[in-house]
Amino acid sequence: MVSSTTFRLSLRCLFLIVVFSAVASPFTVLNAADSDIFTRQEDVIYGRKFGTALTLDVFTPTEKPNGAAVIAVVSGGWFSDHGGVNPGSYLPFLKRGYTVFAVVHGSQPKFTIPEVLTDMHRAVRFIRSRANEFHIDPKRIGITGGSAGGHLSLMIGTSGTDGDPNAKDPVDRLSSRVQAVGCFYPPTDFLNWGEPGINALGKGPLAWLPSPFDFREFDGTAKKFVSVTDDEKLLRIGREISPITHVSADDPPTLIIHGDADKVVPIQQAQVMIEKLKEVSVPNELVNRPGQGHGWPTLLKDVDLFADWFDKHLAAAK
Repeated sequence: MVSSTTFRLSLRCLFLIVVFSAVASPFTVLNAADSDIFTRQEDVIYGRKFGTALTLDVFTPTEKPNGAAVIAVVSGGWFSDHGGVNPGSYLPFLKRGYTVFAVVHGSQPKFTIPEVLTDMHRAVRFIRSRANEFHIDPKRIGITGGSAGGHLSLMIGTSGTDGDPNAKDPVDRLSSRVQAVGCFYPPTDFLNWGEPGINALGKGPLAWLPSPFDFREFDGTAKKFVSVTDDEKLLRIGREISPITHVSADDPPTLIIHGDADKVVPIQQAQVMIEKLKEVSVPNELVNRPGQGHGWPTLLKDVDLFADWFDKHLAAAK
């Protein structure tokens, strides 16, 4: 039987996750004119795991498609749901001719960050495998998201791979690399959160958000998944899920927009990531929003800056 204390804590965590998601991705209401500039294909299955379908929505511009794609990561607090797909925030891309893929990943509290990352790599590969069907150039794919969605965008940007040529599934033989990243206030280094040595793997500053960090591994003897408790393993996973760990010279151009009064994800996370990108000469930019926190009233206008960034770095070869 669940104790009243545990129940109250669960409700509090759920409330914080909902708030976190809403702030990360504010919704806008479409008017009739906006609705006419795209078509929408819902619940396209890009993969399956444990009997569960993984889906994305495809938004195709009705006029002057430019042949490039933008992957929009539907995630706040690593919580993802089809109800979080926000067509209004994709308008700056759609109006410029980008095809937008809104990806819903396996959500916490059921799935942890490493499992979510597997979904995101799969989504990129699937989209690339259907390039002809979706009328996009598989070499011109950008990715965007806010907060947890920004973290996942950076993880794809820095740790995308060429795929396994021997994979049974043809989709898994393809690359999960993208060609540009634009994101809002992303976590980038869970082991140095706000300052060196601060561990935020579901503890300390992120103690209110434990589920995404409840890392599990399969115990062959017990024949079930068990929580990882070994400190060295936890630190290794923490490094693996931190984008800053994976930065290399072949990473895509990256733009980050972050408020310097953010109390959820400190701007230090963006600053250290940008410095790391500079060290290896990856094109980068950090836009600081003075006095702003984890989201701001004019945030959706800043999506235009991502569209500008993608225009610059996803332009068709001449």
